[in-house]
Amino acid sequence: MPTVHDSADLFRHVSADKAAFYRCIMDVFAAAKRQYRLQLRPDEVLHDARWPGPPPRIEEVNAALAQLSTWGNLESQPDTSRVSTLSDFYRARFLYRLSQGGEAVESALEVFARTLQRRAELQTVALEDIANRLLALQRLAQDADRDVAKIHETLRDLVRVFEGLAENAQAFMAGVARSIELQQAEAATVANYKRRLIDYLERFMGDLIRRSDTIAKLILELSLDVDPLLFLVAERQARDTAPGDEQQIAESVTLHANAWRERWTGLRGWFLSNGHEPPQAELLRARARSAIPQLLGAIATINERRGGRSDRSADFRILATWFADCHDDGEAHRLARAGFALNPARHFSMNTDQDTELPASTPWADAPPLIIHPRLREYGEAAPRGPLARVRDRASERNLLALQIAEESRQVEAARERLATGRPTRLSELGALDEHAFGLFLNLLGEALSDQLGPDGETERQTGDGLLHIRLQPLAADSHAQIHTPDGIFGGRDYLLTITSTQPI
Repeated sequence: MPTVHDSADLFRHVSADKAAFYRCIMDVFAAAKRQYRLQLRPDEVLHDARWPGPPPRIEEVNAALAQLSTWGNLESQPDTSRVSTLSDFYRARFLYRLSQGGEAVESALEVFARTLQRRAELQTVALEDIANRLLALQRLAQDADRDVAKIHETLRDLVRVFEGLAENAQAFMAGVARSIELQQAEAATVANYKRRLIDYLERFMGDLIRRSDTIAKLILELSLDVDPLLFLVAERQARDTAPGDEQQIAESVTLHANAWRERWTGLRGWFLSNGHEPPQAELLRARARSAIPQLLGAIATINERRGGRSDRSADFRILATWFADCHDDGEAHRLARAGFALNPARHFSMNTDQDTELPASTPWADAPPLIIHPRLREYGEAAPRGPLARVRDRASERNLLALQIAEESRQVEAARERLATGRPTRLSELGALDEHAFGLFLNLLGEALSDQLGPDGETERQTGDGLLHIRLQPLAADSHAQIHTPDGIFGGRDYLLTITSTQPI
């Protein structure tokens, strides 16, 4: 049984002085294991390795193999297959193979490298695969003569696809904005990435909205029959359990069944709410929607940095001209306090009794000294005097805020129902719009016009939240439309507007 020290020695070749040399050798053994080659000789290692420079001498390879054996990454045994003379028998010849610890280290390093190189992806194909696997599982569950092998195979595929979707979604939610990389990129790269990311997110959110309901419906239909299916699969898996008594076999069946139930619960929680929090698919959708404002914020930061570069010497020269234009010392002192933030710091309220009658314009030299508590010097904070303030009951404020939010949601939903009719409508025929309907109309019109290639081009797109689909067709160039609002009349070229809701009613 390897000790903690031995386990640590298994990773020593990664940080040793000849780490690159050792990694070349270990890569050869990892490739040999994938090719089902059990043992290697030093000359085979020398020939198969991809050395970064000129190949080393065989003596150096022998020394490295011996060191890796000492650390526990490799196992060696005498090589007697090539012995032809007595002198060859007494010469040290070894065959090397990966040890159990070496195999574990190679697997861990491979997973580590693959995780670092993995990009956060939103897999629309995985959603389609999950729906197809659920449909196949539903058909298998309806068969009178259930095929346990096919059920087991379908569940394995479903779990594998779902785990890939969940891992990539977690990586995406961890950091999709790439604000640090964007702030170091060129303007053309940022614009190109912005276009590709927005198209990517729109395509995924549209597919997520379309398929989430289907997947959730299939999960609900299968929930009544899934336990017998999972138990049949668990019994099939328990056949591979080592021989034992009936109790051990029953425990093995229970263990496998619980594992499958846990996976099914995870899949259900991804697309169905459990009563305490929304499904993970909704959280992923919200995170994807928030990625666009984060991207736009990063682009705004770049534009501000490039368009508003400050010159400290120019600022000081302008400030010097302002000082020269001051009529007296009083104006110069006020300008100095404003320009260099030379404001008194009596707001610390340390000397409460003395500071009450002390005006803020009192110079520091004429003000009494501040008495600083030793606790403030030692811990950075002073203990407050007197009892703690009572906790204020904000139930009425919360209720008022909830009513305001509900009223605002109702108004926005009414505006959406007013506009999202699904029928082509001329802008001139919209009539009067209230404040909320007009605000929603402006947002939708802005999103549609942002994709228009020219003044006479037709545009069609889905809104950023994935709830509405917009189609905008320009009419004659001399056409004119007016919309009456509480703030005035909105006028411009007439268009044929079609707004359709993507959510089923």
